Amino acid sequence: MHHPIASPGLPFTDTVHAWVPHGHFVIEGAPGGPVAGLRFAAKDVFDVAGHPTGAGNPAWLASHPVPTRHSALVQQLLDAGATLCGKVISDELAYSIHGHNLHYGMPLNSAAPDRIPGGSSSGSVAAVAARLVDFALGTDTGGSTRVPASYCGVWGLRTTHGLVSREGLVPLHDSFDTATWFAHDAGAFERVAQALLPATSFAAARAVVLQDAAAEADAEVAALLPRVGEVLARILPQGAGAATATQGSSLEDWRRHYVAWGAHEAWQAHGEWISAHPPGFEDAIAGRWQAASQVTAEAAGAARAAGQAARAQVRALVGSDRVLVVPSAASVAPLRSAGGTEIDAIRARTLRICCIAGLAGLPQVSLPLATAGGLPAGVSLIGPAGSDLALVRLAVQVWQALQDGRL
Repeated sequence: MHHPIASPGLPFTDTVHAWVPHGHFVIEGAPGGPVAGLRFAAKDVFDVAGHPTGAGNPAWLASHPVPTRHSALVQQLLDAGATLCGKVISDELAYSIHGHNLHYGMPLNSAAPDRIPGGSSSGSVAAVAARLVDFALGTDTGGSTRVPASYCGVWGLRTTHGLVSREGLVPLHDSFDTATWFAHDAGAFERVAQALLPATSFAAARAVVLQDAAAEADAEVAALLPRVGEVLARILPQGAGAATATQGSSLEDWRRHYVAWGAHEAWQAHGEWISAHPPGFEDAIAGRWQAASQVTAEAAGAARAAGQAARAQVRALVGSDRVLVVPSAASVAPLRSAGGTEIDAIRARTLRICCIAGLAGLPQVSLPLATAGGLPAGVSLIGPAGSDLALVRLAVQVWQALQDGRL
């Protein structure tokens, strides 16, 4: 049971246990900027000058120096007028989409309190869903923004790989890591997009619902895709159709390529530190690091080559003027009491969906919708590389049409 705890150093009480103990502070943004008046939190993988970066693990916190400068993205937001309200929980080294942290706990999903928030950006999504901040910085490597956004009923954007600076950010898989944000309000979500993203000439002409991605999702989630497709069919010049992402392979093949390619990069980044410092990872994450340590350079090279072929395939399908429609996650948020076997099965199905944009390096916006039973569930739009700002605006337009009943 979650009880409000005293939150010295913050302008509110942390009612959802989202903040890390070393994250209770406020840094005011510059006056008069484009996001002035908005408050945000940062996932504890972003450097903030004068405050330690914990990356979800006390051994990491103890063995790394306190940063002397802000991460590039934190600095950009402060310069644009937003006020930083501390640092929030990450799953350990961001190697999970579940939302549980052995050391700091699992934040509360305000939209479905008996269900997990998702991760690894668990604190970020919980803080936003509870409306304690207007938006929060997260990351997305394999789904760490898209999945929690879906589970908690908020907006989330996985940015085009390499478009937003990752300077001053703890890495996981360099080929897939992206800096991201969540917001509970469409207006705030779009304001942040306008402040952080470059202009784009992208104009969507046609929507394509990915049938193989939809087939990975539970029926109650998959049922939302035709609704989004119908809105897009009405507002785009060439309407909407359906296709599959894969040709001559499967989403399970793609998931395996992503996992092996990414795991090898993760071990190259952190294997030496893990070997030198007993990190005390929780079992599921420890298992991932153990598996990562066993991926050979040859296996990683084969996975990279296959993944790059998938990337080319998805980019060809998107072209220059299409958006793809996919579930943001394979299910609604699992119950907090769900067992490991159930969680592993859901994780595998969700990663099959998430690896589409991940392998392709493309932007993906998760719209906050709800199942017929009233639980949060996201539907996503994937666009061409660099189309992020236009994709956000299109997603807001689609969401507004759904809210207004204009189908």
